[in-house]
Amino acid sequence: MAASMFCCFSWCRDGGAGHIPLKEMPAVHLDTQRMGTDVVIVKNGRRICGTGGCLANAPLHQNKSYFEFKIQSTGIWGIGVATQKANLNQIPLGRDVHSLVMRNDGALYYNNEEKNRLPANNLPQEGDVV
Repeated sequence: MAASMFCCFSWCRDGGAGHIPLKEMPAVHLDTQRMGTDVVIVKNGRRICGTGGCLANAPLHQNKSYFEFKIQSTGIWGIGVATQKANLNQIPLGRDVHSLVMRNDGALYYNNEEKNRLPANNLPQEGDVV
């Protein structure tokens, strides 16, 4: 086992010559070209206000991705993933096959069906990072 682990990390012993450095990570922000008509993007593309949805400028290229969001203030909101075919003016999102959204009540919607729900005592609150 130790020998196979050593082989996996063999690039370390030669100073990392076999190591491929990561490219600089792109700056991900909300895309003002892909947002609902009543949406306002502020804070250099990091905050959404108004009514409607907005896509980010970076697509998901694999089947596992990570993102987080902060609840700035209470109210009605939704967060999730969507295709470019999603109607960003029709809220709440999650009504069709083009978006999967967790809503402020903790319900996860896709194709107008509730797929799951957070426990009532574990809903995101103002100031939470999820």
